[in-house]
Amino acid sequence: MSIINWLWDIQGGATLGIIWAIMALGLYLTYRVLNYADLTVDGSLALGGAVSAVCVASGMQPILAVLMATLCGMAAGAVTGFLHTKCKIPDLLAGILTQFGLYSINLRIMGKANYGLLNEVTLFSQMKDLGIPSKWVGLIVGLVFVIILIIAVYCFFGTEIGCALRATGNNPDMVKAMGANTKVYIVLGLVVGNGLVAMSGGLLAQYQGYADINMGVGTIVIGLAAIMIGEVLFSKRTYIHRLVGVVIGSIVYRIIIAFVLRISLNSDFVIKITADDMKLITAIIVAIALIAPGLKEAAMSKSTAKGDR
Repeated sequence: MSIINWLWDIQGGATLGIIWAIMALGLYLTYRVLNYADLTVDGSLALGGAVSAVCVASGMQPILAVLMATLCGMAAGAVTGFLHTKCKIPDLLAGILTQFGLYSINLRIMGKANYGLLNEVTLFSQMKDLGIPSKWVGLIVGLVFVIILIIAVYCFFGTEIGCALRATGNNPDMVKAMGANTKVYIVLGLVVGNGLVAMSGGLLAQYQGYADINMGVGTIVIGLAAIMIGEVLFSKRTYIHRLVGVVIGSIVYRIIIAFVLRISLNSDFVIKITADDMKLITAIIVAIALIAPGLKEAAMSKSTAKGDR
């Protein structure tokens, strides 16, 4: 197998991973920080892609199209928060209802199931015009966005509102005892989280040159894979380590997927792995990432027990 092909797989996987990492950061805010299982993300990622694609095609500046996608994602998060906090709908069902409704909304926005951006000016084509090599444009743009977002989220966690948001996920009873309204922070977390997910969708649509109604299917599982892999690699340290770990986890996940496909294409396996098998592979990766901490802890306990003898 050519080393050049392996290097291309790493570069391509890292590019997609860094763009999807923005989505994983949004999911981290709801799933880990807020302790809220939000299924809205499958719909809000496609919403971001749809809005970004339509805005770019209508002549809007690409960066403003990404901003518009982010705002629409925040609105989707606000709807889920309203259903949960005001209408007393359970968190899982509230996310499912919003996600379900977004399918029709996304179709309305695009007018069809697939919206192409052929020959349209995107953020990535603008970077190419500045002289950046095309093979590095996606990685550089994604890296700039991720660095800015990690700094912004980390600083946000240090504010009074950010601390209250973290406390709502860790100990809501304490937050209530201090006189704060946990419902406000739940809605805030969902708004910010889904905004980041939609931003990722907006960038992804411009990067791949189209938005698709099904581009958000499996988003929550992919995000969980990134979070779990990041936690295995970085363990549970400071918040900056955790945020960086989510990004690294997303990149590692995409590189693993690229390698699996490469091995399948260049092997004599009876059963060839195709794009249709990615959901199964993702499920296996997530399962391994979930099992790994327990195995690591068990191994450390055994070694400690042997040392005490």
